[in-house]
Amino acid sequence: MKRFKALSSLFLLFFAVFSILAGCTHEQDAVSSKPANEAKTTNNKTETTSSHSTATSDEQAAIPEKLKKPVKIAAIMQMSIGTFSSQYIAGVKEQVQKFGGEVQIYNADNDLTKMASYVETAITQNVDAILLDHGRADALEGPVKKAVEKGIPVVAFDNDLNVPGVTVIDQDDYSLAWKTLKTLAEDLNGEGNIVTIWVGGFTPMERRHVIYEAFKKRYPNIKEVAKFGTASANTALDTQTQMEAILKKYPNKGDIDAVFATWDEFAKGATRAIEQAGRTEIKVYGIDLSDEDLQMIQKPNSPWVATTATDPAEVGRVQVRFAYQKIAGEKTPNIYSLEPHLVKRSDLPDKQVSMNELSQYIPGWGQSNVAISPWMKTLEAQVNKK
Repeated sequence: MKRFKALSSLFLLFFAVFSILAGCTHEQDAVSSKPANEAKTTNNKTETTSSHSTATSDEQAAIPEKLKKPVKIAAIMQMSIGTFSSQYIAGVKEQVQKFGGEVQIYNADNDLTKMASYVETAITQNVDAILLDHGRADALEGPVKKAVEKGIPVVAFDNDLNVPGVTVIDQDDYSLAWKTLKTLAEDLNGEGNIVTIWVGGFTPMERRHVIYEAFKKRYPNIKEVAKFGTASANTALDTQTQMEAILKKYPNKGDIDAVFATWDEFAKGATRAIEQAGRTEIKVYGIDLSDEDLQMIQKPNSPWVATTATDPAEVGRVQVRFAYQKIAGEKTPNIYSLEPHLVKRSDLPDKQVSMNELSQYIPGWGQSNVAISPWMKTLEAQVNKK
């Protein structure tokens, strides 16, 4: 019995000592081991972040192999009419120049067959990328597919192409039309007589017309009294002549309340006709914008009161950046729409402003920040050193 008690006492003593030691060990884990693990994790994160940062820095510094020598770009336009086109071309040239490349501009003079042949020419010349401005899929799909199969990147603007591998950008023509038309309707308080200037045969015009048809249903008390439009080498002048005839047909104040012009060349012609006829009670609502347009809009008592647009130069720059990304082997979207902005005369200052200054008065203007890769700054810096 005594022996059992002794053994029991010894066991209890051993258990107590073990518990104390175990408690000390657990307490030590809680105080020191856990922070040690956290420090280790933190160090791992630091190492990983540092490694990632270095890799990112290397990526920023590394110019893609295919862009280490100047590239050749073919920019093929359905037509080049008016200041919008000239500013678009300026944007294309500016961005290509910053990247140290070369660009050849082709103007098809509104001949889709000629435009398709220019694509074939660009393929034969083995250019590094092709930019398309307007055009239609039924005329261009064949040669564009041939370019893609040959490994030549294609980026189209305001086009209805749907070819795998081709990025198509646009100004979101549905929004362009709706923002302008909604402003017109609000200014007319939902009723009045309007003249519409529009021409078919162009992808953006067709899209804008879809919204116009919806607009007529949405605002049944706004009546169309006349509709016309011609795309020519002198669109603004031809529009002015046609608008003068309309004004003679409707000579009284109140016969026409507003003009919806689906292109700034149309808006310019209509504005000049209205001014010369002394009918400035008729207000003009347009689409697209240029420095010349801004001067007309800001002119005292100008009938042109609002337009919706994107920066044409930025359109050109974005298109070039997408092309360079494709040359570099980067993934680009199938479609991309630039956000249009409503520009009202009432939002502009009394002093004359240019397109470059418009962002001071129209938030977001000309600041798409799209299709930008880290290596582009490196490429521009390298070009500037030469």
